[in-house]
Amino acid sequence: MGSLMAKHLLDKGHKVTVYDLNKSAVNELVKNGAKSVSSVAELGEKCKRVFTMLPTPEIITKTYTGADGLLSRASSSTIFIDSSTIDPGTAQAIHKAASDKKLKFFDAPVAGAVPAARAGTLVFMVGGDEKEIKELLEPYLMCMGTSVYACGPVGSGCVAKICNNMMLAISMLGLTEALLLGKNFGLDPKLVSAIINKGSGRCWSSEIYNPAPGIIPTAPSSNDYNGGFKVNLLYKDLGLASKVAREVCSPTPLGALTHEMYRLLVSSDEYKEKDFSVIFKYLANKK
Repeated sequence: MGSLMAKHLLDKGHKVTVYDLNKSAVNELVKNGAKSVSSVAELGEKCKRVFTMLPTPEIITKTYTGADGLLSRASSSTIFIDSSTIDPGTAQAIHKAASDKKLKFFDAPVAGAVPAARAGTLVFMVGGDEKEIKELLEPYLMCMGTSVYACGPVGSGCVAKICNNMMLAISMLGLTEALLLGKNFGLDPKLVSAIINKGSGRCWSSEIYNPAPGIIPTAPSSNDYNGGFKVNLLYKDLGLASKVAREVCSPTPLGALTHEMYRLLVSSDEYKEKDFSVIFKYLANKK
């Protein structure tokens, strides 16, 4: 995701400096005109806008607040924008650490997954001052996406993203059940999908990311569920949703059920590294 986003900034004429433990991703961006640095501390020191996209709250916290983290050598004019999917408490803690150093931090997670990152059509949900989002962030975010929503104080963007991903998981599970019900009665999943997409059951997963192989050639399901959004990452996001729901006493019965279904997948070596739409294959094999 991060490398796809960085490429759009390069394509729009911005000077981009990158760092990643994945050297092949760095090398690919360098070929496209980016510069690279040897540490996150150097990144924070040299760049005026720093975007991060990392897998877990623990990694994000260490990347920002560690002894050699992004905040350790950053200048007062540096602005940090985190597009990871994390809990609001982590975003707020990093914001405080940044504020203590007179630095600005915004949580700006994205919706649209890999296809939108590749196409430059991401949706950004941002936590922070609305005026600052408009003036300081939006010119850069719109290079990578088509919509920027100011959601409220820091941490609000994270909550919006968690809500989106919980709904994504629930709808993928519901679509999978519907397609398998039709298939087990003898209906072609392609036919059922076409009907759903003309009716009230239509959703992003049915139109763009169908879990049944062969319906959408570019979907991970048509590539043995490789690439895309891994099961273990969605499971993490559902855990974040469950955590936030408990904190605010919000009922999420379908979210909890979906979380449990993905727990079964993430505990399996066969499925945990696959795209989350592999729930279709998992349930198909349970007949």
